[in-house]
Amino acid sequence: MTRIDDKFAQLKAAGKSAFISYIMAGDPDLETALAVMKGMPAAGVDIIELGVPFTDPMADGKTIQLAAGRALKAGMTLNKTLAMVAEFRKTDTTTPIVLMGYYNPIHSHGVDAFITDAIAAGVDALIVVDLPPEEDEELCIPATAAGLNFIRLATPTTDAKRLPKVLVNTSGFIYYVAITGITGSGSASAEVVGKEVATIKASTDLPVCVGFGIKTPDDAQAMAGVADGAVVGSAIVSMLGNGDSVDDILTFVKELADGAHRA
Repeated sequence: MTRIDDKFAQLKAAGKSAFISYIMAGDPDLETALAVMKGMPAAGVDIIELGVPFTDPMADGKTIQLAAGRALKAGMTLNKTLAMVAEFRKTDTTTPIVLMGYYNPIHSHGVDAFITDAIAAGVDALIVVDLPPEEDEELCIPATAAGLNFIRLATPTTDAKRLPKVLVNTSGFIYYVAITGITGSGSASAEVVGKEVATIKASTDLPVCVGFGIKTPDDAQAMAGVADGAVVGSAIVSMLGNGDSVDDILTFVKELADGAHRA
Protein backbone atom coordinates (compact mmCIF):
# COMPACT_ATOMS: atom_id res chain seq x y z
CA MET A 1 0.00 0.00 0.00
CA THR A 2 1.34 3.40 -1.00
CA ARG A 3 0.32 6.81 0.33
CA ILE A 4 -1.91 7.13 -2.74
CA ASP A 5 -3.60 3.79 -2.07
CA ASP A 6 -4.14 4.83 1.55
CA LYS A 7 -5.56 8.20 0.55
CA PHE A 8 -8.14 6.74 -1.83
CA ALA A 9 -9.12 4.13 0.76
CA GLN A 10 -9.69 6.91 3.31
CA LEU A 11 -11.70 8.98 0.85
CA LYS A 12 -13.81 5.99 -0.17
CA ALA A 13 -14.58 5.23 3.47
CA ALA A 14 -15.66 8.85 3.92
CA GLY A 15 -17.76 8.81 0.75
CA LYS A 16 -15.67 11.54 -0.89
CA SER A 17 -13.94 12.07 -4.19
CA ALA A 18 -10.33 13.26 -4.27
CA PHE A 19 -9.17 16.77 -4.98
CA ILE A 20 -5.78 16.86 -6.68
CA SER A 21 -3.92 20.10 -7.33
CA TYR A 22 -0.95 20.87 -9.57
CA ILE A 23 1.74 23.50 -9.35
CA MET A 24 5.07 23.83 -11.11
CA ALA A 25 8.08 23.36 -8.84
CA GLY A 26 9.89 26.66 -8.38
CA ASP A 27 7.20 28.83 -9.98
CA PRO A 28 7.59 31.78 -9.80
CA ASP A 29 10.38 31.04 -7.32
CA LEU A 30 11.21 28.28 -4.86
CA GLU A 31 10.04 30.17 -1.76
CA THR A 32 6.58 30.96 -3.16
CA ALA A 33 6.04 27.53 -4.67
CA LEU A 34 7.02 25.81 -1.42
CA ALA A 35 4.71 28.07 0.60
CA VAL A 36 1.78 27.19 -1.66
CA MET A 37 2.67 23.50 -1.56
CA LYS A 38 2.91 23.47 2.24
CA GLY A 39 -0.48 25.19 2.52
CA MET A 40 -2.33 22.85 0.18
CA PRO A 41 -3.19 20.01 2.58
CA ALA A 42 -4.85 22.40 5.05
CA ALA A 43 -6.77 23.88 2.10
CA GLY A 44 -8.26 20.46 1.36
CA VAL A 45 -5.86 19.07 -1.23
CA ASP A 46 -5.74 15.27 -1.06
CA ILE A 47 -2.89 14.66 -3.52
CA ILE A 48 -0.31 17.14 -4.81
CA GLU A 49 0.99 17.01 -8.37
CA LEU A 50 4.33 18.78 -8.64
CA GLY A 51 5.50 19.68 -12.10
CA VAL A 52 9.15 19.27 -13.02
CA PRO A 53 10.12 22.26 -15.20
CA PHE A 54 11.28 21.37 -18.69
CA THR A 55 12.20 23.45 -21.71
CA ASP A 56 9.80 21.71 -24.11
CA PRO A 57 6.53 20.82 -22.30
CA MET A 58 4.72 19.56 -25.39
CA ALA A 59 1.51 18.39 -23.66
CA ASP A 60 1.00 21.69 -21.92
CA GLY A 61 -0.69 24.91 -22.92
CA LYS A 62 0.57 28.45 -22.56
CA THR A 63 -0.13 28.70 -18.82
CA ILE A 64 2.04 25.71 -17.87
CA GLN A 65 4.65 26.55 -20.51
CA LEU A 66 5.06 30.01 -18.99
CA ALA A 67 5.24 28.47 -15.50
CA ALA A 68 8.05 26.17 -16.62
CA GLY A 69 9.84 29.15 -18.12
CA ARG A 70 9.53 31.16 -14.92
CA ALA A 71 10.78 28.25 -12.83
CA LEU A 72 13.75 27.58 -15.10
CA LYS A 73 14.63 31.29 -15.14
CA ALA A 74 14.56 31.22 -11.33
CA GLY A 75 17.10 28.38 -11.41
CA MET A 76 14.84 25.40 -10.76
CA THR A 77 16.21 21.96 -11.62
CA LEU A 78 15.20 18.35 -11.07
CA ASN A 79 17.53 18.14 -8.07
CA LYS A 80 16.00 21.26 -6.57
CA THR A 81 12.52 19.84 -7.24
CA LEU A 82 13.43 16.74 -5.23
CA ALA A 83 14.87 18.97 -2.51
CA MET A 84 11.55 20.85 -2.46
CA VAL A 85 9.74 17.56 -1.86
CA ALA A 86 12.18 16.66 0.91
CA GLU A 87 11.56 20.03 2.58
CA PHE A 88 7.79 19.49 2.38
CA ARG A 89 8.21 16.06 3.96
CA LYS A 90 9.80 17.60 7.07
CA THR A 91 6.32 18.70 8.18
CA ASP A 92 4.00 16.43 6.17
CA THR A 93 4.58 12.71 5.94
CA THR A 94 1.11 11.69 4.75
CA THR A 95 0.03 13.79 1.73
CA PRO A 96 0.85 11.92 -1.49
CA ILE A 97 3.12 13.71 -3.96
CA VAL A 98 3.12 12.94 -7.67
CA LEU A 99 5.95 14.23 -9.86
CA MET A 100 4.58 15.13 -13.27
CA GLY A 101 6.71 15.95 -16.25
CA TYR A 102 8.79 14.66 -19.13
CA TYR A 103 11.39 11.96 -19.50
CA ASN A 104 14.38 14.03 -20.61
CA PRO A 105 15.34 15.39 -17.14
CA ILE A 106 14.97 11.90 -15.65
CA HIS A 107 17.08 10.35 -18.39
CA SER A 108 19.74 13.01 -17.90
CA HIS A 109 19.73 12.35 -14.15
CA GLY A 110 20.00 8.60 -14.72
CA VAL A 111 17.01 6.33 -14.18
CA ASP A 112 18.37 4.30 -11.28
CA ALA A 113 19.71 7.37 -9.50
CA PHE A 114 16.46 9.22 -10.08
CA ILE A 115 14.33 6.43 -8.61
CA THR A 116 16.58 6.24 -5.55
CA ASP A 117 16.63 10.01 -5.09
CA ALA A 118 12.88 10.41 -5.65
CA ILE A 119 12.04 7.80 -3.02
CA ALA A 120 14.53 9.30 -0.58
CA ALA A 121 12.94 12.73 -1.05
CA GLY A 122 9.44 11.39 -0.39
CA VAL A 123 7.92 11.15 -3.86
CA ASP A 124 5.05 8.66 -4.17
CA ALA A 125 4.30 8.48 -7.88
CA LEU A 126 5.29 9.56 -11.37
CA ILE A 127 3.42 10.84 -14.39
CA VAL A 128 5.74 10.96 -17.38
CA VAL A 129 3.63 12.13 -20.27
CA ASP A 130 6.01 11.27 -23.10
CA LEU A 131 6.75 7.66 -22.11
CA PRO A 132 4.12 5.36 -23.67
CA PRO A 133 3.43 1.82 -22.42
CA GLU A 134 5.71 0.45 -25.14
CA GLU A 135 8.62 2.00 -23.21
CA ASP A 136 7.71 0.54 -19.79
CA GLU A 137 11.08 -1.20 -19.40
CA GLU A 138 12.73 2.22 -19.51
CA LEU A 139 11.25 3.67 -16.30
CA CYS A 140 7.80 2.36 -15.36
CA ILE A 141 8.78 -1.19 -14.42
CA PRO A 142 11.89 -0.33 -12.36
CA ALA A 143 10.06 2.55 -10.66
CA THR A 144 7.11 0.33 -9.75
CA ALA A 145 9.42 -2.40 -8.49
CA ALA A 146 11.04 0.16 -6.19
CA GLY A 147 7.68 1.17 -4.72
CA LEU A 148 6.64 4.17 -6.78
CA ASN A 149 3.22 4.34 -8.40
CA PHE A 150 3.30 4.95 -12.15
CA ILE A 151 0.21 6.86 -13.25
CA ARG A 152 -0.89 6.85 -16.85
CA LEU A 153 -3.04 9.21 -18.88
CA ALA A 154 -6.13 8.09 -20.77
CA THR A 155 -7.75 10.49 -23.24
CA PRO A 156 -10.92 10.83 -25.32
CA THR A 157 -8.96 9.19 -28.16
CA THR A 158 -7.98 6.13 -26.09
CA ASP A 159 -10.14 3.51 -27.78
CA ALA A 160 -11.05 -0.02 -26.70
CA LYS A 161 -7.98 -1.43 -28.44
CA ARG A 162 -5.56 0.99 -26.80
CA LEU A 163 -7.03 1.05 -23.29
CA PRO A 164 -5.69 -2.37 -22.15
CA LYS A 165 -2.16 -1.25 -23.07
CA VAL A 166 -2.61 1.95 -21.08
CA LEU A 167 -3.76 0.01 -18.03
CA VAL A 168 -0.86 -2.48 -18.02
CA ASN A 169 1.66 -1.63 -15.27
CA THR A 170 -0.35 1.44 -14.23
CA SER A 171 -0.87 1.96 -10.49
CA GLY A 172 -2.13 4.60 -8.07
CA PHE A 173 -4.88 5.98 -10.30
CA ILE A 174 -5.77 6.61 -13.92
CA TYR A 175 -5.62 10.24 -14.98
CA TYR A 176 -8.40 10.83 -17.51
CA VAL A 177 -7.78 13.84 -19.74
CA ALA A 178 -11.24 15.33 -20.14
CA ILE A 179 -10.57 17.21 -23.37
CA THR A 180 -8.68 16.58 -26.57
CA GLY A 181 -5.81 19.04 -26.53
CA ILE A 182 -3.33 20.67 -24.21
CA THR A 183 -3.58 21.75 -20.59
CA GLY A 184 -5.57 24.90 -19.88
CA SER A 185 -7.70 24.68 -23.02
CA GLY A 186 -11.43 24.21 -23.34
CA SER A 187 -13.90 22.73 -20.93
CA ALA A 188 -15.55 19.35 -20.67
CA SER A 189 -19.07 18.02 -20.20
CA ALA A 190 -19.54 15.98 -17.05
CA GLU A 191 -22.12 13.85 -18.86
CA VAL A 192 -19.68 12.93 -21.62
CA VAL A 193 -16.78 12.47 -19.21
CA GLY A 194 -18.91 10.29 -16.95
CA LYS A 195 -19.51 7.83 -19.78
CA GLU A 196 -15.80 7.65 -20.58
CA VAL A 197 -14.89 7.17 -16.92
CA ALA A 198 -17.44 4.34 -16.65
CA THR A 199 -15.84 2.65 -19.66
CA ILE A 200 -12.40 2.83 -18.06
CA LYS A 201 -13.66 1.63 -14.67
CA ALA A 202 -15.21 -1.42 -16.34
CA SER A 203 -11.65 -2.52 -17.13
CA THR A 204 -9.80 -1.62 -13.91
CA ASP A 205 -10.21 -1.40 -10.16
CA LEU A 206 -7.98 1.66 -10.05
CA PRO A 207 -9.51 5.05 -9.18
CA VAL A 208 -10.09 7.31 -12.18
CA CYS A 209 -9.47 11.03 -11.73
CA VAL A 210 -10.34 13.72 -14.25
CA GLY A 211 -8.19 16.68 -15.25
CA PHE A 212 -7.80 19.35 -17.96
CA GLY A 213 -10.44 22.05 -18.38
CA ILE A 214 -11.50 22.24 -14.71
CA LYS A 215 -11.36 25.89 -13.70
CA THR A 216 -14.01 26.59 -11.05
CA PRO A 217 -15.41 25.00 -7.87
CA ASP A 218 -18.53 24.05 -9.83
CA ASP A 219 -16.37 22.36 -12.48
CA ALA A 220 -14.54 20.47 -9.74
CA GLN A 221 -17.82 19.34 -8.19
CA ALA A 222 -19.23 18.22 -11.55
CA MET A 223 -16.16 16.21 -12.53
CA ALA A 224 -15.64 14.72 -9.08
CA GLY A 225 -19.26 13.64 -9.23
CA VAL A 226 -18.60 11.37 -12.20
CA ALA A 227 -15.13 10.18 -11.21
CA ASP A 228 -13.00 9.33 -8.20
CA GLY A 229 -11.37 12.73 -8.20
CA ALA A 230 -10.83 16.06 -9.93
CA VAL A 231 -7.47 17.56 -10.90
CA VAL A 232 -6.88 21.32 -11.25
CA GLY A 233 -3.66 22.82 -12.53
CA SER A 234 -3.78 25.73 -14.96
CA ALA A 235 -6.35 27.72 -12.98
CA ILE A 236 -4.03 27.66 -9.95
CA VAL A 237 -0.84 28.18 -11.94
CA SER A 238 -2.31 31.23 -13.68
CA MET A 239 -2.70 32.91 -10.27
CA LEU A 240 0.97 32.26 -9.55
CA GLY A 241 1.80 33.79 -12.91
CA ASN A 242 -0.32 36.84 -12.12
CA GLY A 243 1.57 37.39 -8.89
CA ASP A 244 -1.38 36.69 -6.58
CA SER A 245 -0.54 36.23 -2.91
CA VAL A 246 -0.04 32.81 -1.37
CA ASP A 247 -3.08 33.42 0.85
CA ASP A 248 -5.30 34.29 -2.13
CA ILE A 249 -4.10 31.23 -4.04
CA LEU A 250 -4.78 28.93 -1.11
CA THR A 251 -8.23 30.48 -0.62
CA PHE A 252 -9.03 29.61 -4.23
CA VAL A 253 -7.60 26.12 -3.77
CA LYS A 254 -9.88 25.60 -0.76
CA GLU A 255 -12.90 26.67 -2.83
CA LEU A 256 -11.94 24.12 -5.50
CA ALA A 257 -11.38 21.40 -2.89
CA ASP A 258 -14.70 22.14 -1.23
CA GLY A 259 -16.37 21.84 -4.62
CA ALA A 260 -14.79 18.46 -5.32
CA HIS A 261 -15.61 17.17 -1.85
CA ARG A 262 -19.27 18.16 -2.24
CA ALA A 263 -19.64 15.74 -5.14
